[in-house]
Amino acid sequence: MKTSMTEKSTEPKLKHSLGLLDGTMIVAGSMIGSGIFIVSADIIRNVGSAGWLIVVWALTGFMTLTAALSYGELSAMYPKAGGQYVYLKEAYNKLIAFLYGWSFFAVIQTGTIAAVGVAFSKFTAVALGFSHYTAKLIPYCSEDNIVFPFHYVPNPADTSYHFTITSAQIVSILLIILLTFINTKGVKSGKIIQNTFTITKLLSLFGLIIFGFIMLKGDVWHTNWTNAWHLQKLNIDGTFSQYTMDAALGAIAIAMIGSIFSSDAWNNVTFIAGEMRNPKRDIALSLFFGTLIVTVIYISANLVYTAVLPLHDIATAAKDRVGIAASQAIFGNVGTYIIALMIMISTFGCNNGLILAGARVYYTMAKDGLFFKKTGELNKFSVPGFGLWIQCIVAALLCLSGRYGDLLDMISFVVVIFYVLTIIGIYILRAKLPNADRPYKAFGYPVLPAIYIIMGITFCVLLLIYKRTYTECGLGIVLIGIPIYYISQRNVKHEDTTVTNA
Repeated sequence: MKTSMTEKSTEPKLKHSLGLLDGTMIVAGSMIGSGIFIVSADIIRNVGSAGWLIVVWALTGFMTLTAALSYGELSAMYPKAGGQYVYLKEAYNKLIAFLYGWSFFAVIQTGTIAAVGVAFSKFTAVALGFSHYTAKLIPYCSEDNIVFPFHYVPNPADTSYHFTITSAQIVSILLIILLTFINTKGVKSGKIIQNTFTITKLLSLFGLIIFGFIMLKGDVWHTNWTNAWHLQKLNIDGTFSQYTMDAALGAIAIAMIGSIFSSDAWNNVTFIAGEMRNPKRDIALSLFFGTLIVTVIYISANLVYTAVLPLHDIATAAKDRVGIAASQAIFGNVGTYIIALMIMISTFGCNNGLILAGARVYYTMAKDGLFFKKTGELNKFSVPGFGLWIQCIVAALLCLSGRYGDLLDMISFVVVIFYVLTIIGIYILRAKLPNADRPYKAFGYPVLPAIYIIMGITFCVLLLIYKRTYTECGLGIVLIGIPIYYISQRNVKHEDTTVTNA
């Protein structure tokens, strides 16, 4: 018995090493990846005007801020590792919490890590290879450079490939492995990278925005903001056409897929609550400051795009790289290098935050008997090392699959579903636990959380109607978790029975 007590006392525990600045940097750093430099092209193709471009980003910013302010109440009530998973378990039950954790592991976090990793490698190629007049990707990191081609068996001479591995995929996997390794060495290592890279990219983005407004092109701005509220679709021939009323709602929802994905991961700071020095206060403040900073940056950056680029150039930017097109308009040819380096810094820091926070969810699930037992163990550096490595493996596989782009279309739908359920959980917990300690209460309750719920449900319903393929696949991934949950619980009960009988 004494030996057991000794072993328990020497078992590694999560270290309270993070403060308010660290939390804010995790929120902002995990949100800002490559999306702000890319997705505005697709938004313009769907809404067709400068005014609606800003409306899409403003709606997304409002939803994000509202959700973050609402989550503050939950984070103060349950200041421990696991974040959203814990909130869902307390408000509903273990099944709903598991479905979130399963979706998080299968596509939400790992798919985002894969996509951000590939974005890093793509823009590394842009940074390293550049001609005088057009940005050209050099082979070493390019998605166009096929390293391992596998021909269709019936006709090996065919230039089309059944399965390929590109340089970009290899570089992205190496990046994920490197950041995973660093984060297995303790939360302080990850914190240093997160703070350094996030502060650098925030300053860089503010610099781009300031120079963009200084270099504002009056004729471009005037043209873009004339008839700025005409919601229209970009046709293949470069012309725009008007929507019917019902199609307009669908267009706005589809346009918001990119902006919501670009604004996601703000809740990652809740996953590491067990390592915050003062989680009851600092999680809520980190959520507010981080999401506010990013919302201001995103809207300002898009205003800059409309100040230096005609709408058609935004919509048809090569490979949707609006950031590069805008930077070239502001800084000339050297702008390609500038923006590519900015995105490398941005995606590097973003992936570090995603990798650091994600494993804490699996750690808490394992403690509840809902995930691999070993993910509930900490290594000698007091971090969930096994959880970090299995997350790394799944993210790497998604990089190799070449299908992570489709997975990301599902992410926005799936994450909003769980955000809505979590915010509904605030009302449930107010009814279930009216006297519970609430150091912080949701701002604007009950009105603002209700507005988010309505907006979130509307968004999901519109996607079910207008982007059915991806939303059904997203629902499928969530629902696959149901049999997995019951199988895991049967195994847990079997183990408990075996121990009892022994």
